Amino acid sequence: MRPAIHSLYSYPIKSCAGIAHQRVRVTGSGLDFDRHWVIVNAQGIFMTQRQHPRMVLIRPEPAVDGLWLRAPGQADCFVPPPPAQSEAVSVAIWGTDTLGADQGDEAAAWLSAFIGEPCRLLHLHPQAHRLASLPHVTRWIQTHPDWPDSFLPVERHAFAFADGFPFLITNQRSLEELNGQLAGQDVAPVDMIRFRPNIVLQGLEPYDEDHLAGFRTGDAGFAFVKACARCPIPNVDPQTGGTAAEPGRTLARHRQFEQGVLFGMNAVAALPAGETWLQVGDAIEPEYDF
Repeated sequence: MRPAIHSLYSYPIKSCAGIAHQRVRVTGSGLDFDRHWVIVNAQGIFMTQRQHPRMVLIRPEPAVDGLWLRAPGQADCFVPPPPAQSEAVSVAIWGTDTLGADQGDEAAAWLSAFIGEPCRLLHLHPQAHRLASLPHVTRWIQTHPDWPDSFLPVERHAFAFADGFPFLITNQRSLEELNGQLAGQDVAPVDMIRFRPNIVLQGLEPYDEDHLAGFRTGDAGFAFVKACARCPIPNVDPQTGGTAAEPGRTLARHRQFEQGVLFGMNAVAALPAGETWLQVGDAIEPEYDF
């Protein structure tokens, strides 16, 4: 099988359900709509499935003129765009500060009823400018001088409410390897969506991503700047919101490194001028880092 894009996902609200795409526009900030919204608690701290696994049952659907919220047992809720002159609300994502715009009381009441505690929905504010980790991006650029200089300046890699980088990229064969290990313990296989990637690659060997500097597709390049250390979120069943010990326990036995339990790669992109679109089936050129 030739190396290609296997699947594409975005997650409009951080830690809520994702959307699978056959074709999607991509910018240096990520796939369209990816983590453009975040839910915060009464103290203004962002909320995730780590503490609130039911969040995975919230199904956001971006629309031309706003966002639909859907979840089991609740009427659909439409959220219009925030006013153009919305007040900027400070929110920190893992220690890096950014800005959101409050989406109003109706969305807050809807989410609070479903999650079970007071919370509010923020949209990315027009003045927000949160950068991918400068040390990681700078180190990658310095150690890969043969790649296009379009990854420069490092300050270009701004993104929304994702954990630390605009893209998370995984390998389908790595998931198959993990599912084989789970099957050996009579544990049901898991879907890739549990790992919340944006781009899933196929046609590679299991865990080839450990040895890649990145990949190219068309005129776009993606740099693998940091391996992804996993939290407990893959143990949340996206169909039920229930939690279990797997696949995290098995993954920890096979993928424990100094940086943590690793699965997938955080990435930044260098894109050509004009609009760039990715499509399932697009050929990729993996760049091995030997």
